[in-house]
Amino acid sequence: MQNLILASSSPRRKELLETLRLPFAISSSDVDESFDPALSPEEVVMELADRKAQAVFQNNRDAFVIGSDTIVVANNKILGKPADEAEAFTMLQSLSGKQHHVFTGVSIVSPTNSTKFYEKTEVWFWELSDDEIRSYVKSGEPFDKAGAYGIQQLGSMLVKKIHGDYFAVVGLPVARTVRELRQLGYQLPY
Repeated sequence: MQNLILASSSPRRKELLETLRLPFAISSSDVDESFDPALSPEEVVMELADRKAQAVFQNNRDAFVIGSDTIVVANNKILGKPADEAEAFTMLQSLSGKQHHVFTGVSIVSPTNSTKFYEKTEVWFWELSDDEIRSYVKSGEPFDKAGAYGIQQLGSMLVKKIHGDYFAVVGLPVARTVRELRQLGYQLPY
C-alpha cells in the first residue's frame, strides 16, 4: 500500500479526506505563511500549499503528500484568519450582502512527480445585521478560518448561495484531489 500523508492539522481537511476511505497519516508543517503581495490569489494558495507539502515530503520521500491552503478574497483583498473579535466582526461586515471568492490551492508531491492546482468558488452572503454578526463571532467559530467563517458549521447560516466546489470552500476540493492523485500514480482501492 502506498503511503498517503495530509500535510495539515486542519480538522476539516482531515474529515474531507476521511470521506474517501483512504488510509492516511497527518503530519503538519510549521511553514512561513507570508507571501508576496504582488502574487495573484491563485498563486498565493498554490505557493502556500506547496510549501506545506514540500516540507512534509522532505522527511517522507516514499509518500504521496497533500498540502492545501485556503484564502478568502473580497474587494481584491485577501482575508486571512481574524486575530480577534473586532477583526472578525469587520471581515464579516465587509462580506455582508456581497459576493466574494474562496480560493483553495492543493499541492501533491510524490516520489516521482508533483502537481499544483487551485479551485475558485464564488460565495454570496445574506445581508447580515450587526447582531447576527456579533452572535456568530461570539460562537468562537470564526477564529481559525480564512474570512472569519466556516461554511460547514454555524457559518452556513450566513451563506445565500455558492457557485463552484463546496468542498474547496471547506478546505479541500475532494473530487479534483482524487483525480490528481490518480494522475500521479496513486492506486485507489476502488
